[in-house]
Amino acid sequence: MDLRERLEGQTVLSFHRRAKYILMRVENGWSMMLHLGMSGRLLLGQSGMNTTPPKHEHLVLQTENGARAGLVDPRRFGMVDVVPTHQENAHRLLSGLGIEPLSTNMTGPYLHTVLQGRRTPIKTALLDQKLIVGLGNIYVCEALFRSHIHPARAATTLTEEEADSLANAIRTVLEEAIASGGSSLRDYVQADGTKGGFQDLHLVYGREGEVCRQCGAGSTISRITQAGRSTFFCANCQK
Repeated sequence: MDLRERLEGQTVLSFHRRAKYILMRVENGWSMMLHLGMSGRLLLGQSGMNTTPPKHEHLVLQTENGARAGLVDPRRFGMVDVVPTHQENAHRLLSGLGIEPLSTNMTGPYLHTVLQGRRTPIKTALLDQKLIVGLGNIYVCEALFRSHIHPARAATTLTEEEADSLANAIRTVLEEAIASGGSSLRDYVQADGTKGGFQDLHLVYGREGEVCRQCGAGSTISRITQAGRSTFFCANCQK
């Protein structure tokens, strides 16, 4: 049975999020699971407003009153699946995920415990969705900067005090980013089509060669590559 058969004519009960997945639960006991990938987004609107569908629109959800949500995914890295609601947590993409970064479980002691024995760089460890979900490259760079931790340090070397500082920085960065509508660097926009504003508040990400806004004194932001991703940091501030 396909997506249309599971969802068409059903009343939407609720929307939830787990890690980077959006879960839409409907009354027949099924859930649609959506991941936006690298460049995907949901554009909200009203049917009939535009005669031409947006470019790269691959899925449209429309309600009986004409409200529509279109999945626009230029790079086609997103995914859509349906799963019985009571089996959501057992889905192969959700079952092994770590804790939510804004949950009460996300504490310094938790970080210190799960990082013990890990010789991988702290930056790489924080991107491991089995430890903490939903952390992206931008926000890990920003959180490490605010907690004065060098991204190349072995994760196991963090002290309890540093783990506390990092946990607080992760929470603060994410809350500020959400309040600002996210970071619009290339093609990311919010559901109403407007750009986010957190990119204007970046202290390190995307600022290679620019003066550090914290220590100044001629120090500039550096960039290295870790696990295929760009990492931005201040060598003077982060140890």
